[in-house]
Amino acid sequence: MSGKKTYKVVIDTNVFVSSFFGGLPRQTIDLWKNGQIILCLSQDIVEEYMEVLIRLGVTDKKSLEDLSGLFARGWNCLYAGVTPDLSVIQEDSGDDKFLECAIALDAGFIISGDQHLKKLKKYFHIRIMSPREFMDFLNEV
Repeated sequence: MSGKKTYKVVIDTNVFVSSFFGGLPRQTIDLWKNGQIILCLSQDIVEEYMEVLIRLGVTDKKSLEDLSGLFARGWNCLYAGVTPDLSVIQEDSGDDKFLECAIALDAGFIISGDQHLKKLKKYFHIRIMSPREFMDFLNEV
């Protein structure tokens, strides 16, 4: 992917957490770790990532510290200090934080496995894709 555009993306918690188990979610996170995408974050998103990882039993202190370190150093990350207050996803208002972050940081993509987000397909200029759809998109450009 050298010489290709670096995209700003928001990654939904379900994809982020699933990356610990391999597959396309891991490949998506590897794109971030390798500097091929820029991860857009807000405090609410980071807190949810960590909370869900701990709740699911990812208690490997080193893995959590490594992840926290990447966030703290801003490794290929942008942080939204302030996000708009949206009310788009009526079925699960907790999903709005991903749209809010994407709007605040002008991200082009939200990568998600969440049906509430995915059924939108697009929100303004933000494309909402599964990890598979995003990988297919990258392979086409």
